[in-house]
Amino acid sequence: QVQLVESGGGLVQAGGSLRLSCSGSGSTFSRSTMGWFRQSPGKERSFVGASGFTTAYADSVKGRFGISRDNAKNTVYLQMNNLKPEDTALYYCAQKRSVGWYIPRDVSGYELWGQGTQVTVSS
Repeated sequence: QVQLVESGGGLVQAGGSLRLSCSGSGSTFSRSTMGWFRQSPGKERSFVGASGFTTAYADSVKGRFGISRDNAKNTVYLQMNNLKPEDTALYYCAQKRSVGWYIPRDVSGYELWGQGTQVTVSS
């Protein structure tokens, strides 16, 4: 069964950094668009960034977060720098089983989701 497993979340002070990892299974990882979303209590799940033929980011994280992937390891990373308290959320990895220049920014664009990893940024 194909699944996604996130790791790397935790508690960090404002201005600090964290790197999240998302490991997938199955043979389709290299031909997939891999996305990161986040959700805070009482808010909808929102786009953070994604990697296909190109990489796209939400304006709120542009210049602070970076996505990289190691297809040989079926793993995608989210490097988060200069973290702010408003970055506190449950972070989800998502997989769209096709890859191209178009990067979906809506949750409906992805077929497979991980369970999430909590990121808490203290002020």
